[in-house]
Amino acid sequence: MSYDDASWRDRFRLDGKVAVVTGASSGLGVAIAQGLAASGASVVIGARRTDMLETTRSLVEDAGGRCIAVETDVTKVDDCDRLVAAAVDELGGCDVLINNAGIGGDYNPATEDPPDHFRHVVDVNLMGSYWMAQAAGRVMPPGSSIVNFSSVMALTTARMPATGYSAAKAGVLGMTRDLAAQWGGRGIRVNAILPGVFLTEATANYSPNYQRKLIDARVPIGRLGDPIEIASTVTFLASDASAYVTGVGIPVDGGVLLL
Repeated sequence: MSYDDASWRDRFRLDGKVAVVTGASSGLGVAIAQGLAASGASVVIGARRTDMLETTRSLVEDAGGRCIAVETDVTKVDDCDRLVAAAVDELGGCDVLINNAGIGGDYNPATEDPPDHFRHVVDVNLMGSYWMAQAAGRVMPPGSSIVNFSSVMALTTARMPATGYSAAKAGVLGMTRDLAAQWGGRGIRVNAILPGVFLTEATANYSPNYQRKLIDARVPIGRLGDPIEIASTVTFLASDASAYVTGVGIPVDGGVLLL
């Protein structure tokens, strides 16, 4: 193969693929859905907030992709099954799953963390990813890819109490390795991304002064992340360009884990 011919460029394309993206109503999920569409995929997006989901659908279509929006709560197994079924029934399959749905939760000291709060954080971030992987794994053909969202908090601490979130995101890494081992023989790759701090709606209330302190203390690259940098990493892991990559967690964090 020549590195300047179409077959090389096609390794980074997703033409003919159907991608499912959870948590697509805001933040990184919007950028991911747009990036996948710009690379040629048809996209099925799911989230609880249907009004914002429709906005994402318009942005995905503007990026050149066909898009279907389905109201989805990933803590409900039936919703997860329905989201994947929509991909199969309306677009012909499910080749890519991006498990982006997640919540941060409240910062409660471990001795004061209400049981329902801890359970809910784990339910969304870990169990919701598992239910989605189950649903997709039943129908995915060889050559498919699952990208789970962990966090740098799986491997470090933000020096604030977030036990449920950290535990759930560490669990995502264990789940990723196990599913990669189980499904490798079927030609399904499973990887994880560990984001650092990105400029999204969730960080929009950070003052410039707080952002500067955070960057100086924790981010060697000297700035917060741009969502397009997550979208491009996701697209790489979804495409054949990463066909020999499975079972790993890739930090996209500006160097946070170096410190």
